[in-house]
Amino acid sequence: MIVLVTGGARSGKSSFAESWCIKHSESGNGLYIATAQAFDEEMKERIQLHRDQREESGFIWTTQEEPLRLPELLRTSSQAGSGSPVVLVDCLTLWLSNVLLSDGEENGPGGESRTESSIRQLVEAVSAYSGQLVLVTNEVGSGIVPEYKLGRQYRDLAGRLNRSIAAIADQVFLVTAGIPIELKSREYRL
Repeated sequence: MIVLVTGGARSGKSSFAESWCIKHSESGNGLYIATAQAFDEEMKERIQLHRDQREESGFIWTTQEEPLRLPELLRTSSQAGSGSPVVLVDCLTLWLSNVLLSDGEENGPGGESRTESSIRQLVEAVSAYSGQLVLVTNEVGSGIVPEYKLGRQYRDLAGRLNRSIAAIADQVFLVTAGIPIELKSREYRL
């Protein structure tokens, strides 16, 4: 089961995703894959707050920090078999930012950028995932057009990443003002 949880900043996405995992876990425990990197004190505090909230839930979480090699980690986790923990990735847009800033704009064979290649690899890993996988992401394209090229590139890549993951997800939730709405079952098809 692949679940995508999206929404704006501080909308309640992570809390909902964690609650979804606790309620639907088949194994009674979870693997929390954190993609954030603590480059400053404020980010360290945010990360610690998330850790504290997971501990307070009473659910057994194992946390693994993976800012760049998410596709590889998901391929490895998927091979664990039945009885595997529910996996929560928080979040895809931070992972994308990490990849974009580490890759630069270099192109590989066929003109595909390294970031686009990483996105494709992630979509393939998610599509092949055999267990319970919940992915948190941000809706970054709902605001103003970024002033700088890198910001516009990031916004466009995030939109394509979210769309690709939503297409293969079993459920897609939009969280706004703390209220989750399941979108995939309401999808209008032409």
